[in-house]
Amino acid sequence: MNPYVQYMYSYPHKTAYRTLEGVSLKEYAHLLKGPGHGLYLHIPFCQGKCGYCNLFSVTGQGGGAVQRYLMAVEEQSGQYRALLSGQGTEFSQLVIGGGTPLYLSEAELERMFDMLEEEFHFSKDRELVIETAPNQTTEGKLRLLKQAGVTRVSMGIQSFSDEELLILKRGHSAGRAREALRLLKSFGFPCVNLDFIYGIPGQTEGSLLKSLKEALDYEPDEIFLYPLYIKQGVGLARDGMVPDWKAAMGQYERACYFLKEKGFRQDSMRRFVRQRGEREFSECGFGTSLALGCGGRSYLGRLHFCTPYAVEAGDCLKRLVDYENTKDYTEITHGILLSEEEIKRRYVIRHVLIKPGLPLKNYQEQFGSQAMEDFPLLKDWIEEGYAGLYDHEDAGETKTYLALTEKGLGLSDYLGPQLISPEVRKAMEEWG
Repeated sequence: MNPYVQYMYSYPHKTAYRTLEGVSLKEYAHLLKGPGHGLYLHIPFCQGKCGYCNLFSVTGQGGGAVQRYLMAVEEQSGQYRALLSGQGTEFSQLVIGGGTPLYLSEAELERMFDMLEEEFHFSKDRELVIETAPNQTTEGKLRLLKQAGVTRVSMGIQSFSDEELLILKRGHSAGRAREALRLLKSFGFPCVNLDFIYGIPGQTEGSLLKSLKEALDYEPDEIFLYPLYIKQGVGLARDGMVPDWKAAMGQYERACYFLKEKGFRQDSMRRFVRQRGEREFSECGFGTSLALGCGGRSYLGRLHFCTPYAVEAGDCLKRLVDYENTKDYTEITHGILLSEEEIKRRYVIRHVLIKPGLPLKNYQEQFGSQAMEDFPLLKDWIEEGYAGLYDHEDAGETKTYLALTEKGLGLSDYLGPQLISPEVRKAMEEWG
């Protein structure tokens, strides 16, 4: 059994999206009324394409390309601001991802932050999350992030082994990662997260633990562990590389034990937090999030939308040009409208793969039915030892949750895909 089928960070996957006609953001603007929404900005530029990367990104782009892109984002933001002017929209979270957001120069970053503050209204205690990479992490850029009020910085390290970084085609050295981390920690951001990859050809449990031990010297607040996926269209796939999932499983189990021994709480298959006590419940699946830029996803009720998904360089550049030439950003031309059943599936997937799990009472109140009757597969998981029922305190009330066991948590990428509907699975297969 290969435990690494698919990373289910959101549902449905973008490969299930299709052309939409006659859909306008105006019809859904009321869902962004008042406070509590998320805003996402996608910066698609990278110094180089990592060998495993299947995210929307472009390389080899100079300052002119960045300027054209920022102009398009500003136009999109202005149209969105006009549309939301009567809704009193207040965003509680701003996430800037990519790509590599700090690929932008200091002047371009200032322009980006100024535009966001001018066009959108944020709550006083809003979260501001941004991603970076070692080669793009400089003192001047970090100073700008601090001035902008960034609350969480995520850096992709992946390994402190130069040999493993070379296999991954990361483009930075272990030495440069160390320099960037020392600099990052000196600014005292409220939360610093570091990403690492396991299952790299030639990697051993010992070399993975060596990287993690070194990472702890920088006292990160969170660590994410990602298995190496080699998907269609990425560089390592063209090289014919195939991950060793059996070795990856052993590395994962050893890394989990090590991090928990060092005081990290495991919240999901990937996420480890330097914090004691259980993770507090957070309602997922119904949040509203609006995306800016080319490649970011918006979630507004049953409507999920984005620019068409692309991985290979030529396709990504074409999508980028199409985005920059768009006249009406409020016209939704690519996405998916979820049925009631798909909304249920999304709710289950979004909760069961992360602690404390799926609150059965909340599900019943939301949908008027029982989760394990709607999805008998959940009963099978309990019988097979992948999941269990337990009580958890939530806002002074004790509720019963269905949560993955330690065994099940490590098989999240095998179990989660079992909840994909036949219709969505068919659309995903047709995309390839």
